[in-house]
Amino acid sequence: MYYKNIAVGLMLLSAPMLACAESVQLSLEECLRIALSDNPTVKVADMEVERLDYSKKEVIGQLLPTIDFGANYNRTLEKQTMYMSMDFGDMGGGSDNGDGEGGAATSRARSGGDGGIKVGLDNSWSLGFQASLPLIAPQIWKSVAVSDTQILRSLEAARQSRQALVDQVKSAYYGLLLAQDSRIVIQESYDMARLTHETYVKQAAAGAASDYDVLRTSVAMKNIEPEIIQADIAIKQARLQLLVLMGVDSAFEFEAATKLADYEKTMYDEVFALESDYSNNADLKLLDIDTKLLEQQVAMKKLAFVPTLALSANYNWTSMSNGSPVKNFRWSPYSMVGITLSVPIFHGGSRWNSLKAASIQAKEMSWQRANLERSISMQVDIAIDNIKLNVKQIASSAESVSEADRAHTIMEKSFEIGAASYLDLRDSELSLTRARLAYYQSIYNYLIAGSKLELLLGNAKLEY
Repeated sequence: MYYKNIAVGLMLLSAPMLACAESVQLSLEECLRIALSDNPTVKVADMEVERLDYSKKEVIGQLLPTIDFGANYNRTLEKQTMYMSMDFGDMGGGSDNGDGEGGAATSRARSGGDGGIKVGLDNSWSLGFQASLPLIAPQIWKSVAVSDTQILRSLEAARQSRQALVDQVKSAYYGLLLAQDSRIVIQESYDMARLTHETYVKQAAAGAASDYDVLRTSVAMKNIEPEIIQADIAIKQARLQLLVLMGVDSAFEFEAATKLADYEKTMYDEVFALESDYSNNADLKLLDIDTKLLEQQVAMKKLAFVPTLALSANYNWTSMSNGSPVKNFRWSPYSMVGITLSVPIFHGGSRWNSLKAASIQAKEMSWQRANLERSISMQVDIAIDNIKLNVKQIASSAESVSEADRAHTIMEKSFEIGAASYLDLRDSELSLTRARLAYYQSIYNYLIAGSKLELLLGNAKLEY
């Protein structure tokens, strides 16, 4: 319930309110939960799945009957003229007026003397329904299976987007932890340098230290100030990057709820549980699906040589009249049913060449998969080796921090009683600072390597 309230609050609060709100602490799991629900990339991937589902329904619709209604009106501007030659010969038809043309002359006289007859009416109306149904359509049948595979590919692409988002959020979160812990280490180094400077200032006032010692400690203290500023900038950049991945307004203030040192407690158990099974790798799965799509497209192109059969029917009404187009309607219905057979014979070789090209492309995919599999196997082995080396580095760095801390404590006591110089004290401070920074960097490297291995194996948790 706490997680849900956080997610709802992030979406509802406005920027001014967020700027004034008290900073909250977010764990890595909470950041992943918000990112997987609000990141635009995830939303687009989900919408793509929905779009392809409608595309599949569109293909299925091609197998169903189609019914259309149409209407047509024609106005005759100049009627057609028909010429007829009527020669009755010995049958005695017509009358011969001496010019040898008989009834033809009479016909010309009735039509104006040129023998033509005007035919047709002024207005012609036609309206009705047309229907068609594919009976044998192998390519359309195969298209349904192709649509299923496309949906499967879209689902896998959505999973890949989520896997990549999890890796990006983890990297950004670990980067924020590194920046915050480094800021603490640098601040502690600055505090030690300031304390030493203040000590020399007091000693100089009492005549027990020279101005050179005061200036030297002041310079050492001020040399750390740019590092503090850089650490603050790194924290801000890491926080903004994480907010972008979470799909949250940049004015939202939060802090990481964990420290890098917290992950050292569980790293040994995680190393012993490492796996190298990359069968769930998203790139491999997408390539397998693409190969299946190409094979289905090859099958579709082969079906282009198969005859198709379709049923068609129409029911229409026609009306023809003279004068006004909206009067004197005389509707006459007519209907018909037919079957259309289409047998492909020759199309310039385009279908055959297209089939051969698709077949070659399908064979190429097998070589691409073999190359990709070798590459992923190599990356997995390298990632596992890096994780193991980072674990060793963490153990070594932790021991180095412990020794540097003890050495600095001894040097502080020695400096207080005058048995050590300022250079010795400063050298111990720098050694301790470097040891702590190296310790946190090694934990960060371990976490990043683990996240990359998780992405390669394709087994990142998406249940957030």
